[in-house]
Amino acid sequence: MSEFEPSSTTQKHPWPDAQGRYGAFGGRYVPETLMHALDELERAYAGVRDDAEFQATLRDLQQHYVGRPTPLYFAQRMTAQLGGAKIYFKREDLAHTGAHKINNALGQCLLAKRMGKRRVIAETGAGQHGVATATACALLGLECDVYMGTEDMERQKLNVFRMRLLGTRVIGVDSGSKTLKDAINEALRDWVANVQSTHYCLGTVHGPHPFPMICRDFQSVIGREARRQILEREGRLPDTLIACVGGGSNAIGLFYEFLGDAGVRMIGVEAGGTQIVPGMHAARFAGGAIGMLQGAMSYVLQDENGQIGATHSVSAGLDYASVGPEHAYFFQSGRVTYTHASDQEALDAFQLCARLEGIIPALESSHAVAHAAKIVPGMPKDQIVIVNMSGRGDKDVQQAAKFILPDEEL
Repeated sequence: MSEFEPSSTTQKHPWPDAQGRYGAFGGRYVPETLMHALDELERAYAGVRDDAEFQATLRDLQQHYVGRPTPLYFAQRMTAQLGGAKIYFKREDLAHTGAHKINNALGQCLLAKRMGKRRVIAETGAGQHGVATATACALLGLECDVYMGTEDMERQKLNVFRMRLLGTRVIGVDSGSKTLKDAINEALRDWVANVQSTHYCLGTVHGPHPFPMICRDFQSVIGREARRQILEREGRLPDTLIACVGGGSNAIGLFYEFLGDAGVRMIGVEAGGTQIVPGMHAARFAGGAIGMLQGAMSYVLQDENGQIGATHSVSAGLDYASVGPEHAYFFQSGRVTYTHASDQEALDAFQLCARLEGIIPALESSHAVAHAAKIVPGMPKDQIVIVNMSGRGDKDVQQAAKFILPDEEL
């Protein structure tokens, strides 16, 4: 068994089939010009999944460069304040570059180097995947270009500077909504034109097969660590796991190791925006329908004619019109429950976590904290909740201040 497979034996999760599908979802909806590149990527990845040298290099960098394992932290003051179940944070915010994104970026850039690619491209919304990819490319000596919507560049100026400092060219995308969806479109166009020399490091569990599988596997280290850590701390498994869901990589990373444990409830939290009406949120399971976007069949925010709808979230990293196909599979099968938190609830959780625990969470992670704040008070005190603290909030301080302190300038 590969180390990327869940260790639980009670219920094995099916792999994507030969067409890269999770039930009705996933697949490859791409131009013919990309099929060869996807086949090449799938073969290369199959070659490293069980390759001892590749895995040893990855583990060494995870430990000595990324800083893994990240801690599982008992949030004592928040637990006492809410008065219910015990809350633990899986501290992905303490990984190098400040988020879980480095797990996937480092793995894919190592793979790109193994494939002989000299250049890596990526897309980014909140900037964290862009920073992680820029970091991995600097480490490995690869050329790097990152596509980013100009709206997101304005919201995430700090991360734009970090990428440029790392030697990456940040290419602004001024089309469409000027956010993540449009950055992905431009990155795919670049890949079509430069596929011989370039690897596309897709940042989440979306896109055409094998990207959802590859990203899931590299992020599954989160859940493997969390499982081992909670057994060491509490002597048993958690009752509930909570993670925010944009494309869905941090959530898959936490959930995957626990899929076979029927007693572990899993909750994904989408961006509820200001209200669940078209254009005012990014909650695909609350307001979307099955459709295709950027290479995969999943749930998509779209109109009755299949035109992709506008999205909104206070968090740039959750502001996306579709969701990873494996999440769509979990939603339809009922294995994972999906809900949403509003902009205001996320901002409230952003402040609550900072004041009670001295941890400033990313606005993405704040959505997960917000849902924990809703449900924990009604849970028995002997139950355990793990919240994935997927990233730190340094990048979001100026954005949050516009809403929390609207009359003051930073």
